[in-house]
Amino acid sequence: MNLFRQFIFIVLIVSVIACSEDTVDNYGTGVITGKVVLEGDNSPLENVKVSTSPSSTTVFSDENGDFILNEIVEGDYSVQAQKTGYITGVEGATLKAGQTINVIFELQTETANNKQPSAPELLFPEDEATNQELEIQFAWNSVDKEGDELTYKLELKNSVNSDVITIEDIKDTLYTISELNYGYKYFWQVSASDSINGPVLSKVQTFKTKPLPAYGYVFVREIDGNNVIFSIDEEGNENQLTSSALNSFRPKLNARGNKVAFYRTVSGMTQLFTMDLDGSNLKQLTKSIPANSINNEGIGFCWADRDAAIIYPNFENLFKININGGDSQLIYTAQSGRYIMDAAQSLDRSKIAVLETNISGYEGSVYVIDAFGALLTTVISGVKGAVGGVDISIDGNKVLYTHDISEFENENQRMLNSKVFLYDIALGTATNISDNKPNGTNDTDPSFSANEAAILLVNAPNNNTNATTATTVEIEEDNTPGGREALVENSKMPSQ
Repeated sequence: MNLFRQFIFIVLIVSVIACSEDTVDNYGTGVITGKVVLEGDNSPLENVKVSTSPSSTTVFSDENGDFILNEIVEGDYSVQAQKTGYITGVEGATLKAGQTINVIFELQTETANNKQPSAPELLFPEDEATNQELEIQFAWNSVDKEGDELTYKLELKNSVNSDVITIEDIKDTLYTISELNYGYKYFWQVSASDSINGPVLSKVQTFKTKPLPAYGYVFVREIDGNNVIFSIDEEGNENQLTSSALNSFRPKLNARGNKVAFYRTVSGMTQLFTMDLDGSNLKQLTKSIPANSINNEGIGFCWADRDAAIIYPNFENLFKININGGDSQLIYTAQSGRYIMDAAQSLDRSKIAVLETNISGYEGSVYVIDAFGALLTTVISGVKGAVGGVDISIDGNKVLYTHDISEFENENQRMLNSKVFLYDIALGTATNISDNKPNGTNDTDPSFSANEAAILLVNAPNNNTNATTATTVEIEEDNTPGGREALVENSKMPSQ
């Protein structure tokens, strides 16, 4: 009996062991391999965290984007691929004992589903607005549904030339641009970017600036021994632009009429400056090479290269300096014993009118040279009496200058009968513009008005008093003088 019980016990033990072995076989392991790439170009992604749910082993993809999960118990799994900056990828997998399965992940960047901002709505200036100021605060609006930070690009073109103003990386929906041109039609557009998607463009809108003031100009008046610059508007209202404590002279408006260049005495030297029409934004251009000649108050200069530079004399040399700064560039040198007093450049930059004298201020000559300094035309030369001026028309075909036809000369450079002449290069003729000036006076400092329909000049008694008067003389189509009008008394060096 005891032997039988022992046999039964042994059978039960063997059965239990057999059942245990069957359980291990039913829950075997397998292998999950795979690759993680970027959706679109299929470039491999490294250091992507790969795990399963239910939880098992966690690994990271290598430099080729490959990964392997070993000894994973058979069953149904959700395999996940996670990396910062990417949307988590999830793939289902059913693994059987002894099986190796492969899973491919194509991850998207977190911004893959990001939407573009709305196209900017242009608010100001309104479309087809007219008579706008030369300084405008542009305004627009754009919305991003995800709340992404937006940056903007403002682009401004015009109907007159190929100039383009482009302002990038604007953080606000407002931006101010100044120094626009009188009477220009502008086209403006704004693009918005969320730094995720491509930029979104607004529609193009237009506006037009106010026309050039018909009689606005600048001039100089002497106050307490100093030259002081003033501006005057269409209604005749005067505005002092420079301090009475400083000697500032020879103001010249640029072609757009929104900047004034002028000379100022600084530590005994004559330096070039620019400023806005209200006297603000003062900037000194010249330093190491100042303006200089035999009579510093009489030396001139001109805007050049479409208002991008200024040409000025320094004894026998003619220099050009960029209005944004930089060194002066030598562009022309007069012959030995000659001194440059003034210069003027045509709008297309092809011609420069140059006034030269000897060291006494006489034997004056006016030449027209090309951009390389080669002589094109001799306007006047070899005459007695003071020669002055000078200005050149926009098209480079006419030159203004003065000549004291009395031919009087003395050590004080006094003039008795200085007149303005308009020289036609094509015809080779000079027309007297001062036929109707008062006797006993001199006409000096001539310049073309903004529309070239008149000439600005200074009329003063020839006894060297300070009774100077800025004056305008209309020019007829045949180059002959028309009406003559005094603009403002006690003024000199006018410019429009």
